[in-house]
This record gives sequence, C-alpha cells and structure tokens, in this order.
Amino acid sequence: MSQTLHIAVLMGGWSAERDVSLMSGTGVADALESLGHRVSRVDMDRSVATTLAGLKPDLVFNALHGTPGEDGTVQGMLDLMGLRYTHSGLVTSVIAIDKQLTKQTLVPLGIPMPGGRVVKTAELFDRDPLPRPYVLKPVNEGSSVGVAIVTEQSNFGNPIARDAKGPWNEFDELLAEPFIRGRELTTAVLGDDALAVTELKPKSGFYDYDAKYTDGLTEHVCPADVPDEIAEACRRIALDAHRALGCRGTSRADFRWDDNLGVDGLFLLEVNTQPGMTPLSLVPEQARHIGMSYADLVQRIVEEVMADMPEAR
Repeated sequence: MSQTLHIAVLMGGWSAERDVSLMSGTGVADALESLGHRVSRVDMDRSVATTLAGLKPDLVFNALHGTPGEDGTVQGMLDLMGLRYTHSGLVTSVIAIDKQLTKQTLVPLGIPMPGGRVVKTAELFDRDPLPRPYVLKPVNEGSSVGVAIVTEQSNFGNPIARDAKGPWNEFDELLAEPFIRGRELTTAVLGDDALAVTELKPKSGFYDYDAKYTDGLTEHVCPADVPDEIAEACRRIALDAHRALGCRGTSRADFRWDDNLGVDGLFLLEVNTQPGMTPLSLVPEQARHIGMSYADLVQRIVEEVMADMPEAR
C-alpha cells in the first residue's frame, strides 16, 4: 500500500436500506483497517456535516444505500465541504437513482431498456396502465424496494384495490414497465473493467429486497451459464452505461434476459451507483471471481478516488 489515509466510512442513514448500508460500511471499515488505514465509522444522522468537518478525513468512503446517500444529496454536501469521496458524483447520482431519467439518458444511445411510463398511483385504482403482466416500481428507490409484479392471477385485484398491499400504499408515482419473462443477470463494473456476469436464481418469488440480502434465499451462479454473446453483451452494455452516466469507482448493471429471444431479449433494468458491499453482495463476489480479494477491491476503489481527485476541493 503506497499511502496510509484517514478515511471516514459513511454508513447507515435513514433510508429503507439502512441495515444493508450498516453491513456494507462495517465490511468496508474492517477491510480498510486491515490495510493499515485510520478509519472513522460514521453512522449518518442529520448532523453529519458537523461530524465530518470535525474529523477532517482525507477521504469519505460512501457506503450509503438509497436516499439521501445515493441520490446526489450527500454528494452535493461533500462537494460543498471540499471532501473527496468514493463512487459517483452529484449529477450521475441524480440521474441514476431516477429510473426514468436513466432511460432518457441511455435509450437514445442505443442501450436496450424496457418501455413503460410513470403513472400517478391513483390511476391504478381505475385501470391498468399497461397490459398484464407488468411491473410497478418506485421511480427512485434501489434494491428492488417496493417492486410489485401485477399478473392476471395476482391478488391485488383487477383493477388494483386501494386496500391491497403494495408500493401504491407508499408512493404517489410509480414506474410501470412491461414484465420481461426470463432470467435475472447482473454485471459489476470497476473503473474501466466489466468484471463478470452473475445469474440470480431466487428460491421462490422474484429477486426482491429480502432475496437480495437474506442468506440462502437466492442462488448466485458466477459466471452465469449463458451463451458467450449474452455474456459479452452484458459486459459491453454495463460498461457503456457506466461511462455514459459518468459513474466513478464501481457500479452494477441489472438485466432481464428472455432466453427465447437471444440477444434481442436482453434489457438493462437499472444502474446502481452504490452497489452493496455486504457478504452476500454481487460486486465483491464478482471481484473474487477474477482473483481480487474484498480488501483489494476496497483499496482499488480508494486508489481511483485519490488518482481522480488528488487534491481535496
């Protein structure tokens, strides 16, 4: 290691993904300490700016997930404070957390994404926004928080009943997309490298928040057993999206692949600019596949920031 740093690991916060962020942050902090860095663990609260100003770290490792750590809010604060930080900057974070803005950025560049539209929640109680089956998801949440698949046989009602449990109970607007049958694939990007392709096979249901973060609920197949052209397409699209959005450090591209349609059935669902760093997370798993330890991955993320931002702002 060429440089010993004082690194504040920012974790926790108050989003729906708080518990996952605490797991990510703890793993990162432990790895940094094993590498010899001085680490300050910061569970973000409303006085986080005061805390960071007092710590005066060389670098902030952003291990937050969801809002406000992934949507540009924290990035803007760190920019104003003149602090270096890991992962993507303000503009990229604002775009990537918003699934509709992401589509508006990437689809004109030829990146395949599902169609659909943003709907007012109240519309759902009168009529379906798309032919069934379709997917409803919050416009700006991650980790499959609040996702519902509406099928002909679903118990939500037809049209959806106001008292049915679902994301319409929590959000005023939702993104409605056609349901893509098939397989769940994901590719991590680190710097200028697309690492691997993993297939996610939930033991039941679909790859929702619980399936992502509960041990034993999802089988990870890495590398995915897919044709070479599909693996190559996943890596190419993930890297193209990472670059087009201006991502920094690491990102993760999530796909659905209709294996009846070959490469024409591959669709990018979203780009996660703050991928998980928990023991079950996909970026560390793909890093291991290419021979990179968890600590090496964390160090690589730190080194990229120090190279890109040699002077604090």
